[in-house]
Amino acid sequence: MTEAIISFDNQDQLRTLFGSRDRYLKQVKENVGIEVVIRNGQLKLSGNKNEVARGVEIFQELQAIVKKHGHLEDTEVREILEGPRYDAAPASRIKLSENARSIEPRTEGQAVYLDAIRNNEIIVCTGPAGSGKTYLAVAKAIEAIRREEVRRIVLVRPAVEAGEKLGFLPGDMLAKVNPYVRPLLDALNDMLDFETVRKYMENDVIEIAPLAFMRGRTLNHTFMILDEAQNTTVTQMKMFLTRMGMGSKIIITGDTTQNDLPPHVTCGLTDAATRLQGIPDVGLVKLSGEDIIRNRLVRDIVKAYDDEGTA
Repeated sequence: MTEAIISFDNQDQLRTLFGSRDRYLKQVKENVGIEVVIRNGQLKLSGNKNEVARGVEIFQELQAIVKKHGHLEDTEVREILEGPRYDAAPASRIKLSENARSIEPRTEGQAVYLDAIRNNEIIVCTGPAGSGKTYLAVAKAIEAIRREEVRRIVLVRPAVEAGEKLGFLPGDMLAKVNPYVRPLLDALNDMLDFETVRKYMENDVIEIAPLAFMRGRTLNHTFMILDEAQNTTVTQMKMFLTRMGMGSKIIITGDTTQNDLPPHVTCGLTDAATRLQGIPDVGLVKLSGEDIIRNRLVRDIVKAYDDEGTA
Protein backbone atom coordinates (compact mmCIF):
# COMPACT_ATOMS: atom_id res chain seq x y z
CA MET A 1 0.00 0.00 0.00
CA THR A 2 1.32 3.44 -1.02
CA GLU A 3 0.16 6.77 0.38
CA ALA A 4 0.57 10.41 -0.67
CA ILE A 5 -0.51 13.78 0.74
CA ILE A 6 -1.73 16.81 -1.26
CA SER A 7 -2.22 20.14 0.55
CA PHE A 8 -4.68 22.87 -0.41
CA ASP A 9 -4.62 26.58 0.44
CA ASN A 10 -8.21 26.69 1.70
CA GLN A 11 -11.49 24.81 1.96
CA ASP A 12 -13.00 26.72 -0.97
CA GLN A 13 -10.46 25.17 -3.32
CA LEU A 14 -11.36 21.71 -2.04
CA ARG A 15 -15.12 22.32 -2.44
CA THR A 16 -14.61 23.55 -5.99
CA LEU A 17 -12.34 20.65 -6.87
CA PHE A 18 -14.79 18.09 -5.45
CA GLY A 19 -17.74 19.54 -7.36
CA SER A 20 -21.42 19.45 -6.51
CA ARG A 21 -22.17 16.50 -4.20
CA ASP A 22 -18.52 15.48 -4.56
CA ARG A 23 -19.11 14.26 -8.11
CA TYR A 24 -15.60 15.13 -9.35
CA LEU A 25 -14.04 13.42 -6.34
CA LYS A 26 -16.12 10.30 -7.01
CA GLN A 27 -15.11 10.31 -10.68
CA VAL A 28 -11.42 10.44 -9.80
CA LYS A 29 -11.74 7.65 -7.21
CA GLU A 30 -13.66 5.40 -9.60
CA ASN A 31 -11.42 6.14 -12.57
CA VAL A 32 -8.09 5.67 -10.79
CA GLY A 33 -9.05 3.12 -8.13
CA ILE A 34 -7.67 4.94 -5.08
CA GLU A 35 -8.99 5.69 -1.61
CA VAL A 36 -9.14 9.38 -0.58
CA VAL A 37 -9.38 10.75 2.95
CA ILE A 38 -9.85 14.51 3.59
CA ARG A 39 -8.36 15.98 6.78
CA ASN A 40 -7.33 19.53 7.72
CA GLY A 41 -7.23 20.83 4.16
CA GLN A 42 -5.23 17.86 2.93
CA LEU A 43 -6.00 14.86 0.76
CA LYS A 44 -4.47 11.53 1.68
CA LEU A 45 -4.40 9.14 -1.26
CA SER A 46 -3.87 5.42 -0.78
CA GLY A 47 -3.65 2.49 -3.17
CA ASN A 48 -1.00 0.71 -5.18
CA LYS A 49 2.04 2.67 -6.36
CA ASN A 50 0.81 3.36 -9.91
CA GLU A 51 -2.71 4.29 -8.82
CA VAL A 52 -1.48 6.77 -6.22
CA ALA A 53 0.97 8.33 -8.68
CA ARG A 54 -1.83 8.76 -11.22
CA GLY A 55 -4.15 10.16 -8.53
CA VAL A 56 -1.58 12.74 -7.44
CA GLU A 57 -1.08 13.78 -11.05
CA ILE A 58 -4.83 14.22 -11.61
CA PHE A 59 -5.49 16.14 -8.39
CA GLN A 60 -2.55 18.46 -9.03
CA GLU A 61 -3.81 19.22 -12.54
CA LEU A 62 -7.30 19.93 -11.22
CA GLN A 63 -5.85 22.03 -8.39
CA ALA A 64 -3.91 24.13 -10.91
CA ILE A 65 -7.11 24.84 -12.88
CA VAL A 66 -8.99 25.83 -9.72
CA LYS A 67 -6.18 28.18 -8.66
CA LYS A 68 -6.06 29.80 -12.08
CA HIS A 69 -9.78 30.11 -12.91
CA GLY A 70 -11.57 29.62 -9.60
CA HIS A 71 -13.88 26.94 -11.05
CA LEU A 72 -13.94 23.58 -12.85
CA GLU A 73 -15.89 22.49 -15.93
CA ASP A 74 -17.11 18.93 -16.53
CA THR A 75 -15.16 18.82 -19.81
CA GLU A 76 -11.93 19.77 -18.04
CA VAL A 77 -12.33 16.99 -15.52
CA ARG A 78 -13.22 14.47 -18.22
CA GLU A 79 -10.22 15.35 -20.37
CA ILE A 80 -7.81 15.05 -17.45
CA LEU A 81 -9.29 11.69 -16.44
CA GLU A 82 -8.98 10.40 -19.99
CA GLY A 83 -5.24 11.00 -19.82
CA PRO A 84 -2.72 13.05 -21.75
CA ARG A 85 -3.89 14.13 -25.18
CA TYR A 86 -1.88 13.05 -28.18
CA ASP A 87 -0.22 16.07 -29.75
CA ALA A 88 -2.10 15.78 -33.04
CA ALA A 89 -0.86 17.44 -36.19
CA PRO A 90 -3.32 19.95 -37.70
CA ALA A 91 -3.97 17.60 -40.64
CA SER A 92 -5.27 14.95 -38.20
CA ARG A 93 -7.96 17.18 -36.75
CA ILE A 94 -11.51 16.60 -37.96
CA LYS A 95 -13.56 19.79 -38.27
CA LEU A 96 -17.24 18.99 -38.57
CA SER A 97 -18.39 22.61 -38.97
CA GLU A 98 -17.24 26.15 -38.31
CA ASN A 99 -18.81 26.28 -34.86
CA ALA A 100 -18.25 22.68 -33.80
CA ARG A 101 -15.35 21.43 -31.73
CA SER A 102 -12.55 19.62 -33.50
CA ILE A 103 -12.25 15.88 -33.09
CA GLU A 104 -8.64 14.82 -32.70
CA PRO A 105 -6.75 11.55 -32.32
CA ARG A 106 -5.95 10.93 -28.70
CA THR A 107 -3.27 8.30 -29.32
CA GLU A 108 -0.58 7.60 -31.87
CA GLY A 109 -2.55 4.60 -33.10
CA GLN A 110 -5.61 6.75 -33.75
CA ALA A 111 -3.45 9.23 -35.66
CA VAL A 112 -2.20 6.38 -37.87
CA TYR A 113 -5.83 5.32 -38.40
CA LEU A 114 -6.91 8.81 -39.52
CA ASP A 115 -3.88 9.06 -41.78
CA ALA A 116 -4.88 5.75 -43.39
CA ILE A 117 -8.44 7.05 -43.96
CA ARG A 118 -7.08 10.20 -45.54
CA ASN A 119 -4.75 8.36 -47.94
CA ASN A 120 -6.70 5.25 -48.94
CA GLU A 121 -10.02 4.32 -50.52
CA ILE A 122 -10.54 1.16 -48.45
CA ILE A 123 -9.51 0.97 -44.80
CA VAL A 124 -9.68 -2.13 -42.60
CA CYS A 125 -9.29 -1.30 -38.91
CA THR A 126 -9.22 -3.89 -36.14
CA GLY A 127 -8.92 -3.15 -32.46
CA PRO A 128 -10.43 -3.62 -28.99
CA ALA A 129 -13.53 -2.00 -27.56
CA GLY A 130 -13.09 1.69 -26.81
CA SER A 131 -10.21 2.33 -29.21
CA GLY A 132 -12.22 4.77 -31.36
CA LYS A 133 -12.66 2.62 -34.48
CA THR A 134 -16.31 3.46 -35.07
CA TYR A 135 -16.34 6.97 -33.64
CA LEU A 136 -13.50 8.26 -35.80
CA ALA A 137 -14.91 6.55 -38.91
CA VAL A 138 -18.26 8.30 -38.42
CA ALA A 139 -16.49 11.63 -37.82
CA LYS A 140 -14.56 11.29 -41.10
CA ALA A 141 -17.78 10.40 -42.91
CA ILE A 142 -19.53 13.54 -41.65
CA GLU A 143 -16.49 15.62 -42.57
CA ALA A 144 -16.58 14.16 -46.10
CA ILE A 145 -20.26 15.13 -46.46
CA ARG A 146 -19.61 18.66 -45.22
CA ARG A 147 -16.73 19.04 -47.69
CA GLU A 148 -18.91 17.61 -50.49
CA GLU A 149 -16.35 14.86 -51.11
CA VAL A 150 -19.22 12.34 -51.11
CA ARG A 151 -22.98 12.61 -51.53
CA ARG A 152 -24.14 10.23 -48.85
CA ILE A 153 -23.14 8.05 -45.92
CA VAL A 154 -24.18 4.42 -45.61
CA LEU A 155 -23.76 2.82 -42.18
CA VAL A 156 -23.89 -0.97 -42.19
CA ARG A 157 -23.82 -3.68 -39.55
CA PRO A 158 -24.36 -7.44 -39.70
CA ALA A 159 -27.42 -8.52 -37.71
CA VAL A 160 -25.92 -11.78 -36.51
CA GLU A 161 -28.18 -12.35 -33.52
CA ALA A 162 -31.31 -12.32 -35.71
CA GLY A 163 -29.67 -14.28 -38.50
CA GLU A 164 -30.24 -11.20 -40.69
CA LYS A 165 -33.91 -12.22 -40.94
CA LEU A 166 -35.48 -9.01 -39.71
CA GLY A 167 -38.96 -9.32 -41.15
CA PHE A 168 -40.53 -10.76 -38.01
CA LEU A 169 -39.48 -7.75 -35.93
CA PRO A 170 -42.05 -4.93 -35.47
CA GLY A 171 -41.72 -1.48 -37.02
CA ASP A 172 -40.10 -0.03 -40.13
CA MET A 173 -36.57 -0.89 -41.25
CA LEU A 174 -34.88 1.61 -38.92
CA ALA A 175 -36.84 0.24 -35.95
CA LYS A 176 -35.90 -3.32 -36.91
CA VAL A 177 -32.19 -2.63 -37.28
CA ASN A 178 -31.92 -0.05 -34.48
CA PRO A 179 -30.57 -2.47 -31.82
CA TYR A 180 -27.71 -3.45 -34.11
CA VAL A 181 -26.67 0.04 -35.25
CA ARG A 182 -27.05 1.79 -31.89
CA PRO A 183 -23.30 2.57 -31.58
CA LEU A 184 -23.36 4.22 -35.01
CA LEU A 185 -26.39 6.30 -34.06
CA ASP A 186 -24.78 7.25 -30.74
CA ALA A 187 -21.70 8.52 -32.61
CA LEU A 188 -23.88 10.52 -35.02
CA ASN A 189 -25.89 12.09 -32.22
CA ASP A 190 -22.71 13.00 -30.34
CA MET A 191 -21.39 14.96 -33.34
CA LEU A 192 -24.55 16.43 -34.86
CA ASP A 193 -27.67 17.94 -33.36
CA PHE A 194 -30.89 15.94 -33.48
CA GLU A 195 -32.48 18.02 -36.24
CA THR A 196 -29.46 17.65 -38.52
CA VAL A 197 -29.40 13.87 -38.04
CA ARG A 198 -33.15 13.70 -38.72
CA LYS A 199 -32.86 15.84 -41.85
CA TYR A 200 -29.96 13.81 -43.21
CA MET A 201 -31.83 10.56 -42.68
CA GLU A 202 -35.11 11.84 -44.14
CA ASN A 203 -33.27 13.12 -47.24
CA ASP A 204 -31.31 9.86 -47.59
CA VAL A 205 -28.00 11.62 -47.00
CA ILE A 206 -27.44 9.12 -44.20
CA GLU A 207 -28.69 5.57 -44.66
CA ILE A 208 -28.56 2.83 -42.06
CA ALA A 209 -28.88 -0.72 -43.31
CA PRO A 210 -28.29 -4.31 -42.25
CA LEU A 211 -25.57 -6.03 -44.24
CA ALA A 212 -28.00 -8.41 -45.93
CA PHE A 213 -29.72 -5.46 -47.65
CA MET A 214 -26.52 -4.39 -49.45
CA ARG A 215 -26.62 -7.25 -51.94
CA GLY A 216 -26.98 -6.23 -55.58
CA ARG A 217 -26.25 -2.52 -55.04
CA THR A 218 -23.54 -0.28 -56.47
CA LEU A 219 -22.88 2.85 -54.41
CA ASN A 220 -21.19 5.81 -56.12
CA HIS A 221 -19.84 8.87 -54.24
CA THR A 222 -20.69 7.20 -50.94
CA PHE A 223 -18.85 6.94 -47.64
CA MET A 224 -19.55 3.36 -46.51
CA ILE A 225 -18.85 2.12 -42.97
CA LEU A 226 -19.17 -1.56 -42.06
CA ASP A 227 -19.09 -1.85 -38.27
CA GLU A 228 -18.75 -5.05 -36.19
CA ALA A 229 -17.23 -6.69 -39.26
CA GLN A 230 -15.86 -9.58 -37.18
CA ASN A 231 -19.38 -10.99 -37.49
CA THR A 232 -19.28 -11.24 -41.27
CA THR A 233 -18.49 -14.36 -43.24
CA VAL A 234 -15.98 -14.37 -46.10
CA THR A 235 -18.84 -14.35 -48.62
CA GLN A 236 -20.55 -11.42 -46.92
CA MET A 237 -17.32 -9.43 -46.79
CA LYS A 238 -16.70 -9.99 -50.50
CA MET A 239 -20.27 -8.90 -51.22
CA PHE A 240 -19.86 -5.70 -49.21
CA LEU A 241 -16.49 -4.75 -50.69
CA THR A 242 -17.79 -5.17 -54.22
CA ARG A 243 -20.63 -2.67 -53.60
CA MET A 244 -18.03 0.10 -53.98
CA GLY A 245 -18.72 2.47 -56.88
CA MET A 246 -16.93 5.48 -58.32
CA GLY A 247 -15.80 8.20 -55.90
CA SER A 248 -16.60 6.10 -52.83
CA LYS A 249 -14.68 5.22 -49.66
CA ILE A 250 -15.07 2.17 -47.45
CA ILE A 251 -14.11 1.80 -43.78
CA ILE A 252 -14.40 -1.65 -42.21
CA THR A 253 -14.07 -1.91 -38.43
CA GLY A 254 -14.23 -4.74 -35.95
CA ASP A 255 -12.78 -6.50 -32.93
CA THR A 256 -11.54 -9.95 -33.86
CA THR A 257 -11.68 -11.04 -30.20
CA GLN A 258 -15.47 -10.62 -30.07
CA ASN A 259 -16.54 -12.93 -32.88
CA ASP A 260 -20.15 -14.20 -32.67
CA LEU A 261 -19.92 -16.49 -35.70
CA PRO A 262 -20.31 -20.27 -35.33
CA PRO A 263 -16.97 -21.99 -34.59
CA HIS A 264 -16.69 -23.59 -38.04
CA VAL A 265 -17.27 -20.31 -39.96
CA THR A 266 -14.26 -18.28 -41.15
CA CYS A 267 -14.32 -14.63 -40.04
CA GLY A 268 -14.67 -12.28 -43.01
CA LEU A 269 -12.76 -9.48 -41.25
CA THR A 270 -9.70 -11.61 -40.50
CA ASP A 271 -9.80 -13.05 -44.00
CA ALA A 272 -10.03 -9.60 -45.62
CA ALA A 273 -7.13 -8.24 -43.57
CA THR A 274 -5.00 -11.04 -45.02
CA ARG A 275 -6.28 -11.00 -48.60
CA LEU A 276 -6.08 -7.23 -49.09
CA GLN A 277 -2.46 -6.82 -47.98
CA GLY A 278 -0.33 -5.13 -50.62
CA ILE A 279 -3.22 -3.83 -52.72
CA PRO A 280 -2.76 -0.12 -53.59
CA ASP A 281 -5.19 2.32 -51.90
CA VAL A 282 -6.05 -0.22 -49.19
CA GLY A 283 -5.00 0.72 -45.65
CA LEU A 284 -4.74 -1.88 -42.88
CA VAL A 285 -4.69 -0.55 -39.30
CA LYS A 286 -4.51 -2.49 -36.06
CA LEU A 287 -5.30 -0.58 -32.87
CA SER A 288 -4.34 -1.94 -29.46
CA GLY A 289 -5.15 -1.60 -25.79
CA GLU A 290 -2.96 1.51 -25.72
CA ASP A 291 -5.57 3.24 -27.92
CA ILE A 292 -8.50 2.64 -25.55
CA ILE A 293 -9.86 5.97 -24.36
CA ARG A 294 -12.78 4.86 -22.20
CA ASN A 295 -12.62 4.39 -18.44
CA ARG A 296 -9.19 2.97 -17.50
CA LEU A 297 -10.97 -0.21 -16.33
CA VAL A 298 -11.84 -1.04 -19.95
CA ARG A 299 -8.13 -1.12 -20.79
CA ASP A 300 -7.47 -3.34 -17.77
CA ILE A 301 -10.37 -5.65 -18.67
CA VAL A 302 -9.18 -6.05 -22.26
CA LYS A 303 -5.66 -6.79 -21.03
CA ALA A 304 -6.94 -9.34 -18.52
CA TYR A 305 -8.78 -11.26 -21.22
CA ASP A 306 -5.85 -11.02 -23.64
CA ASP A 307 -3.48 -12.32 -20.95
CA GLU A 308 -5.71 -15.33 -20.40
CA GLY A 309 -5.89 -16.01 -24.12
CA THR A 310 -9.70 -16.04 -24.16
CA ALA A 311 -11.87 -14.71 -26.97
